[in-house]
Amino acid sequence: MQRLPGVGPKTAQRLALHILKRPEAEVEALAQALIEAKKQIGLCKECFHLSAEPVCEICRNPSRDNTTICIVADSRDVIALEKTREYKGKYHVLGGVISPIDGIGPEQLTVQPLVRRVSQQQPKEVILAISPSVEGETTTLYIGQLLKPFTKVTRIAFGLPVGGDLEYADEVTLARALEGRRELD
Repeated sequence: MQRLPGVGPKTAQRLALHILKRPEAEVEALAQALIEAKKQIGLCKECFHLSAEPVCEICRNPSRDNTTICIVADSRDVIALEKTREYKGKYHVLGGVISPIDGIGPEQLTVQPLVRRVSQQQPKEVILAISPSVEGETTTLYIGQLLKPFTKVTRIAFGLPVGGDLEYADEVTLARALEGRRELD
């Protein structure tokens, strides 16, 4: 269990001990549910988000805005953006970020299907919503250059979290917060 993201040695031990205390039928049901989820969940053939269907619920939804595509690194980002209830367009999940150290180049990501999709669908805007790590910045710049010939390319603003103090923010975060400023309504 320690191989699961965010699960350290103590949490893994607590989970293992908890499972060992449960009735055998309950443990078997959990194991079967995990196996079934692994078998049934795949990737949407259009946006590459997790889906139990060939085309995910977001891509099938006729009320979604077809003129914008938000590009994210993975499905966790789609889930986070959907929780805001602010974005009404479609998505494209890259399946990670470019990371030469880890052996991940554009070929390992869904970059080519993205370029095909944007060139064919001609959306009014693509929004790059990729975390501002070194790898994320590399990915953002690379994809931005690929898509600029086809459409308007924007990126989400970065800045201070709500409740954060300026004195604790690093220089890059403060600079991004200034760059992403907007006029008061």
